[in-house]
Amino acid sequence: MSAEPGGRATAAGAGPPAAPGSDTYKGWLFKWTNYLKGYQRRWFVLSNGLLSYYRTQAEMAHTCRGTINLSTAHIDTEDSCNIVLSNGGRTYHLKANSEVERQRWVTALELAKAKAIRMRNNQSDDSGDEEPASQSDKSELHGTLKTLSSKLEDLSTCNDLIAKHGAALQRSLSELENLKLPAESGEKIKAVNERATLFRITSNAMINACRDFLDLAETHSRKWQRALQYEREQRIRLEETIEQLAKQHNSLERACRGAPGLSSSTTGITSTTKGSVQSAKGEASDEDEETEYFDAMEDAPAFITVTADPRHHRRSGSNLSGASEGHSEDWTLEDSVFESSNQSSYNESTCKDLLPKKRRRSRIPDKPNYSLNLWSIMKNCIGKELSKIPMPVNFNEPLSMLQRLTEDLEYHELLDKAAKCESSTEQMCFVAAFSVSSYSTTVHRTAKPFNPLLGETYELDRLEELGFRSLCEQVSHHPPAAAHHVFSTRGWTLWQEITIASKFRGKYLSIMPLGAIHLEFHSSGNHYVWRKVTSTVHNIIVGKLWIDQSGEIEIVNHQSKDKCQLKFTPYSYFSRDVPRKVTGVVSDADGKAHYVMSGTWDEKMECSKIVQSSHGSTSMEGKQKTVYQTLSPKVLWKKYPLPENAENMYFFSELALTLNEPEERVAPTDSRLRPDQRLMESGRWDEANVEKQRLEEKQRAVRRRREAEAVEALEEGKDYEGYIPLWFERKVDTVTGELICVYKGGYWEAKDKQDWSMCPDIF
Repeated sequence: MSAEPGGRATAAGAGPPAAPGSDTYKGWLFKWTNYLKGYQRRWFVLSNGLLSYYRTQAEMAHTCRGTINLSTAHIDTEDSCNIVLSNGGRTYHLKANSEVERQRWVTALELAKAKAIRMRNNQSDDSGDEEPASQSDKSELHGTLKTLSSKLEDLSTCNDLIAKHGAALQRSLSELENLKLPAESGEKIKAVNERATLFRITSNAMINACRDFLDLAETHSRKWQRALQYEREQRIRLEETIEQLAKQHNSLERACRGAPGLSSSTTGITSTTKGSVQSAKGEASDEDEETEYFDAMEDAPAFITVTADPRHHRRSGSNLSGASEGHSEDWTLEDSVFESSNQSSYNESTCKDLLPKKRRRSRIPDKPNYSLNLWSIMKNCIGKELSKIPMPVNFNEPLSMLQRLTEDLEYHELLDKAAKCESSTEQMCFVAAFSVSSYSTTVHRTAKPFNPLLGETYELDRLEELGFRSLCEQVSHHPPAAAHHVFSTRGWTLWQEITIASKFRGKYLSIMPLGAIHLEFHSSGNHYVWRKVTSTVHNIIVGKLWIDQSGEIEIVNHQSKDKCQLKFTPYSYFSRDVPRKVTGVVSDADGKAHYVMSGTWDEKMECSKIVQSSHGSTSMEGKQKTVYQTLSPKVLWKKYPLPENAENMYFFSELALTLNEPEERVAPTDSRLRPDQRLMESGRWDEANVEKQRLEEKQRAVRRRREAEAVEALEEGKDYEGYIPLWFERKVDTVTGELICVYKGGYWEAKDKQDWSMCPDIF
């Protein structure tokens, strides 16, 4: 780096940088380049102990012109506006627009240098004390204490600067007092004003550092308070459990004393079924033998579930106090639709009965074992929209997103049973189980489905075998959106438009489905609406990939106003809950609870009829728990076992194995005809990658042509409609008020005629 000449350039147009109290400091400075060009205006960024510069602010996205590490740099000031930074053989000669701006930068540089030195020392100290395996397992408390210590060091540095500038200000004031000549007063007063300005800037930096320290302390104080609150609630829950056990113990003792003539082998205190206690004649037990507890939902009224005996409830139900009572006679197996869901409909024999009549394939070629450096591809994708990242097929599974959307119908028989229900709340239970069942296939499916091309379709015609027809179409590319319509001859219609928003966060991938799912039953007219929860793929970079579902689903029957609140509990290493837990309550339009839903999204869902509800104790947060006394639970849905060798076939279910099976008479835009997806399924991944790039480039060319047409129409003052879906049309939904793509008809008629002339050439 050349030395700076004695000449001085102006700094016109240099804008003020950010406050020096922040972690990142940006602004314009003039940098000495050479004797021909002199000082040139550059954009400087100070962050994490590094000072980098760019020609323009736009260059920050791709080109850095130079960087200097402040931890070993020397900071010097030559005159009122100049700054000299030197680090080994590298020297930066910088010039600010004014002395005040120069001092702002000097203060920010000194703070950053002190922080960088502390970080370097801490890293050197930690490297010898910790084992290699523990580097990624540092406790959160240790990190918090280090952060707080860093903020305290910032305060100390600011204090030293204040002392330095304060002494200079005091000297200026002393000189002002000793003035004798009026001519000197103007210059001294100006010096005093400048010193006061510098003092104010440094004081502001210290105030900002204090504010950061206090905010951080308050944030972690709330976190520790929540942890303490959780432990208190766990203690209260344990106390309630012990109290229940004590009551049951007393009940058993009274029952034993009431039947002294009976031998131990014929005692009346027998327990034959779960939650059932048969007391001696004339004695009524206060509590059931076994009690089940369900954790309270955070954003809904907390509840505890107690399993009751129907016969005991009929005898002593009038003596129980509560907010609502039900009739256990309604929970009979003979005349309830629940009978069909509680029998052996999920064992192997029934699964075979549910298989399609047409013989379909039961396996696909095994997945090749190709190695790939994931981080080399993903490190430049952090923070970007997943659908805009070019990915090789190595991260895919041989199904498109349209086929994955159709896969939600794997447990369509739940809707067939729901259509037979006369009670709307009972029907809601089956709809809730169906909404959970769609996640069962995701527990092992960590691969990414193919992004559909604009205009791509997928049909699943099972009208003769299973009674329904399904059609999907990709109606938008950016953002990606798919429209889906299903009609069943067994009494229901389902439609939805789903937009997938996804973000790669470095360690995990969040997938947020946007859009409402509509379900309508033909006979009753009940119209249900719900939305999907967030899916998270963990250990993207290091470790074994695993998927979790978290969030809440509110299912609303817009005709009867019944509701079901389902909570998907996120996985926590410290939680004692069952992994992948789902809980919920079905209530009517008046808010009266009728059923309790419980289970896991990867295995099964159960339903328990509420016969009694009462108010329990109040939690530390002021929420009052509701105690639900229920009958024995019934299994509504249970996951089918995976096919043999599923681990080598992308963990596909029996339905998923058939989704990409070649079929005749489908539309030329069907996902089954997509060449890159077909090549990948056959194990020819290199050819699939080449074909995938060709299809994507073809789609980009179509998009560029469409954008050019839009610009041309705008210049001519004409309206440009853009892409118009082929089989769907946009309408305002009368229930949600949202603009949604609904099926307009014509596809199945075109299939019967084999007239696909209106289909675009996308493959």
